[in-house]
Amino acid sequence: MAHVPENGSEEKMAEGGNDAELLKEKANKYFKEKDYENAIKYYSEALELNPSNAIYYSNRSLAYLRTECYGYALADATKALEIDKNYIKGYYRRATSNMALGKFKAALKDYETVVRVRPNDKDARMKYQECNKIVKQKAFERAIASDETKKSVVDSLDIENMTIEDDYVGPKLEDGKVTLKFMNEMMDWFEDQKKLHRKCAYQILVQVKDALSKLPSLIEITLKETEKITICGDTHGQYYDLLNIFKLNGLPSDSNPYLFNGDFVDRGSFSVEVILTLFGFKLLYPDNFHLLRGNHETDNMNQMYGFEGEVKAKYTAQMFQLFSEVFQWLPLAQCINNKVLVMHGGLFSEDGVTLEDLRKIDRNRQPPDTGPMCDLLWSDPQPQNGRSISKRGVSCQFGPDVTERFLEQNKLDFIVRSHEVKAEGYEVTHSGKCITVFSAPNYCDQMGNKGAYIHLRGSDLKPEFHQFTAVPHPNVKPMAYANTLMQLGMM
Repeated sequence: MAHVPENGSEEKMAEGGNDAELLKEKANKYFKEKDYENAIKYYSEALELNPSNAIYYSNRSLAYLRTECYGYALADATKALEIDKNYIKGYYRRATSNMALGKFKAALKDYETVVRVRPNDKDARMKYQECNKIVKQKAFERAIASDETKKSVVDSLDIENMTIEDDYVGPKLEDGKVTLKFMNEMMDWFEDQKKLHRKCAYQILVQVKDALSKLPSLIEITLKETEKITICGDTHGQYYDLLNIFKLNGLPSDSNPYLFNGDFVDRGSFSVEVILTLFGFKLLYPDNFHLLRGNHETDNMNQMYGFEGEVKAKYTAQMFQLFSEVFQWLPLAQCINNKVLVMHGGLFSEDGVTLEDLRKIDRNRQPPDTGPMCDLLWSDPQPQNGRSISKRGVSCQFGPDVTERFLEQNKLDFIVRSHEVKAEGYEVTHSGKCITVFSAPNYCDQMGNKGAYIHLRGSDLKPEFHQFTAVPHPNVKPMAYANTLMQLGMM
């Protein structure tokens, strides 16, 4: 079934229905142009005039899916089905929303409904089978996870005796160590779309796991008066844009420190290249190259949005398991000069969380559905005071008053976070106290956004924003390795 907004002009219009229909047509036009914000705006206006139209809710649900507002998409699909329980597209939308949220059993139930009503729909049957496979796999994983003596992948590797074949002419670690020469060779090798030898990849992963596991959950650094740090947001497997950041801003070094704020992988189809490059620099400059965990450094997301598929295609399932272990050791937040707190998502579902609470988080796990660890990875700011249900269906949205109280309690000046596409690559909200930075320009090859990074200097900690645009990349589409349900159902 093609995932496009519906017209449904054959439906009988209520009073004001013609006006609503015109608004819907306008929204559909914006949707086709991939201007999802305006599409949502006009679907919403159509719903104000005609709040009992299942198609309007379904169309808006799809627009929300495209903007990763999975919680809102789920609510709209559910509303469409409350209005018309026989509305098959509503089941599709709701299933896609639940898949995106990792709620596989709920998704399966809706796919079952579609298959029952449309037994000859090949697309529906394929989605049902794919979803069923995931539900069974998850059940199997839970069964074996109950064995508490789960061993690390590292214990089963014999890296020393892995052979590097004579015909491999790519970069190799020197005496098992990452050097600047190796990093330059590896980046060029990746740029030519060549694969790092699995022995080298394993060496990097084992060493970076060891390095990250020694770090606290909250990293604290001090910039001297003359020093600056570059903060980058989501890179999402856009390797050629990562190289462009280094071209524009200089390679990482002890005198040119970087902080990458999560979501290194998924969606973009060069995630392996991005993450191995970032891990290499972490090993080369352990005190001046910083990595924080994003909501996409998690198993559920990697299964759906491409990283697991990419690692299996380029290497092995065993290597993905090791990546999963490494991601669990990524720190969750970073405090600069006791004044600026950086995290991937945002602030908390409850007041009263302190920096000491962050230090105490046991992070070596898949994130829970609630609590501070979940919020650090998933929450978003909102313009109005207070908190509201998350548009994503996970964690919450927090207002300027929440930011103000948190900063005051913890004697901080402002927070920097990522996690959301911004047209200009960054956004300053909450009276300058909540800054978003996003570093994947033309996200998924279709959003048209700029990327940005931030300079913070020790002298005044005043953010300086630097914008950049996307660069060409080889003809491999985003989501090339994603779960087929995501490829068909969403961007």
